[in-house]
Amino acid sequence: MDFEHGITAIDTGFYRPEFDASHLIIENGRAAFIDVGTNFSIPFLLAELEAKGVGVEAVDYVIVTHVHLDHAGGAGEILRQLPNAQLAVHPRGAPHMINPARLIASASSVYGAEEVRRTYGELVPVPAERVIEVRDETIINLAGRPLRCLDTPGHARHHFSLWDAASRSFFAGDTFGLSYRQFDTEKGAFILPTTTPVQFDPVALKGSIARMLLFNPEAMFLTHFSRVTDVERLGRDLFEQIRAMVAIAESLNGVPERHERIKEELTRFYLDRAVAHGCTLSREHMHELLMMDIELNAQGLAIWLDHSRK
Repeated sequence: MDFEHGITAIDTGFYRPEFDASHLIIENGRAAFIDVGTNFSIPFLLAELEAKGVGVEAVDYVIVTHVHLDHAGGAGEILRQLPNAQLAVHPRGAPHMINPARLIASASSVYGAEEVRRTYGELVPVPAERVIEVRDETIINLAGRPLRCLDTPGHARHHFSLWDAASRSFFAGDTFGLSYRQFDTEKGAFILPTTTPVQFDPVALKGSIARMLLFNPEAMFLTHFSRVTDVERLGRDLFEQIRAMVAIAESLNGVPERHERIKEELTRFYLDRAVAHGCTLSREHMHELLMMDIELNAQGLAIWLDHSRK
């Protein structure tokens, strides 16, 4: 899916079609990938490079907004294929790209070790000399095109987002939520926050969203799933939902079968909002599309509850 300003969204093939995107930026014959999916995504990314007539030697950067495996799991593998590329990653995430053992252990604690191997493959370590640690206000220069990095915690403490002045857009990873095209209506995009384990922080997340909105962006490029506009409205929706999701979790703290109850309430909340947005999919189909996110959001909210009360 091609956009203006040399931006292309590539479906990484993770989980289902139009769920997980990598973004390719081409500027003056040089290129950068922002988020790369899993090891199994790499053939799709390389095929898009070839289709654009860009050689692997012309890729200067692989940029991962954070090191969750649906964003960064394939980073080590694709760097094997890109001889001149450096990996740009948050300082908190860099050690996990160089030695992914703890990253694998963390994912295995959520999904199970066998599921991690099946879904993501064997993670490839990134040589330390190919890693650039991206701090707040770092500028990544892509062939004269500045990509400004902002520290945007809330979804994860190791998350940053990229401001691209050329397109007046952010590459927002997961900080600005997720928005699946199947839920689009005449009212525009439908969005929801992602509170996946283990570092959800509602105060930090709202602060990061507010900081990005100060740029008055024309669009947001989300990993799940690509470009959305009408950013001010979507920002209001995210603030409203973060407050409501926190309230749901707090109201159910200490009840029996807390996790299942949170999932039930999140399901009702999201589906009611989608219907009010004008989505005509059946509630069963909507639930199927959001099932993974509901599960992970419930886990993240529960972990936040437990940590916030220590």
